[in-house]
Amino acid sequence: MSTAPASADTAASGPGEAGRGTAGGGPPTRISINIRQSGIYVAFALIVVLFSVLTGGDLLQPQNISNIIVQNSYILILAIGMILVIISGHIDLSVGSVVAVTGAVAAVLMVEHDVAWPLALLITLGAGALIGAWQGYWIAYFGIPSFIVTLAGMLLFRALTLTVLGNQGIGPFPTEVRTLSNGFTSGYLGNIGLGVLGGADLFSLLAGLAAVAGLAVAQWRTRKARQGYGQSVDPLPVFLLKIAAAGALIMAVTVQLARFRNLPWVLVLLAALVLGYTLLTNRAVFGRRIYAVGGNLQAATLSGVKVRSVVFWIFVNMGVLAALAGVIFAGRLNQAGPTAGNTFELDAIAAAFIGGAAVQGGVGKVVGAITGGLIMGVINNGMSLIGAPSERVMLVKGVVLLAAVAFDVWTKRRAGNPVLR
Repeated sequence: MSTAPASADTAASGPGEAGRGTAGGGPPTRISINIRQSGIYVAFALIVVLFSVLTGGDLLQPQNISNIIVQNSYILILAIGMILVIISGHIDLSVGSVVAVTGAVAAVLMVEHDVAWPLALLITLGAGALIGAWQGYWIAYFGIPSFIVTLAGMLLFRALTLTVLGNQGIGPFPTEVRTLSNGFTSGYLGNIGLGVLGGADLFSLLAGLAAVAGLAVAQWRTRKARQGYGQSVDPLPVFLLKIAAAGALIMAVTVQLARFRNLPWVLVLLAALVLGYTLLTNRAVFGRRIYAVGGNLQAATLSGVKVRSVVFWIFVNMGVLAALAGVIFAGRLNQAGPTAGNTFELDAIAAAFIGGAAVQGGVGKVVGAITGGLIMGVINNGMSLIGAPSERVMLVKGVVLLAAVAFDVWTKRRAGNPVLR
């Protein structure tokens, strides 16, 4: 070649921004990117408004908001790992079974062998990492498609769960594990009056304000960095409107939670995971390489990215997060059961795609996956509140998933991707 290949950091133009490179066609325009990224948040808002009307406001009651977060926490944890897998151009069908088997491991350690819960948690996360390493090896180094490897894993780890548990559950779990899954933060600073809304926990409100301030600072720094590199950014009024809307949403949810029983501990855990993985995907070299591998595998290879290593560690990460979700789910039910995790993989995959992940890989955001998971949770909760039968719930979720993927394909066609014409 007469020219040197691009560096690993520039193999993809940025997280969720440039989709897959194609011969004869450029990357999506910023307009199409904004449509795809912003559409999911608009859809989420419309779904919330719809079910708020249909339920007579019950959807947004403090207790119900807390229930939505706690009941969907393990799916949201899985969605964080799944979005990275899908961005890299792969899929993981085994996460539901991994949730079950790691929950069983945690139960055997904590309940039957009285292992201290922090040590048992570390061992369980290690077991999840080993499972991810097992699957990552066959995918990354042996070259078997991830669909086949994880389909086999779904059967293997479900069989292992049944071997460990038989047809019975193991419980109860230690109080600390149950608190992590179902508990709430204490009122460290007491309550404060909010007029007609009544009293609310001051610590929770301050945590919400800190989250809004952190979001605003991070977005402003990102905007200045883009301007420094000569990249296009939203007009200042649009940028400020987005920050204001996100801040208002965070504070509205925080106020409702502060009025009920304060912040769920699992929400604190989720916030830490979202922050950590957002920094990983947006700022770290490894995160850029994930997008590079999914966006254009050949270009990433020529740029010096160690593709096999990246894919391997993505599946190790997925195994660890599935193990964490397994402990959270088992702690919430207060027992590990042989049917735990059934269809969790489908919910996690749906959350990623509804949240803006591209079918071809190379596009997606952690926050988008969380939003997709919350959309599924709101649909489940809202239709339960109005007394809809289970078959209607599945029908609506299927239509939402199909619409999300169809919207992704449509935006790519508008952007001029010849592969989809």
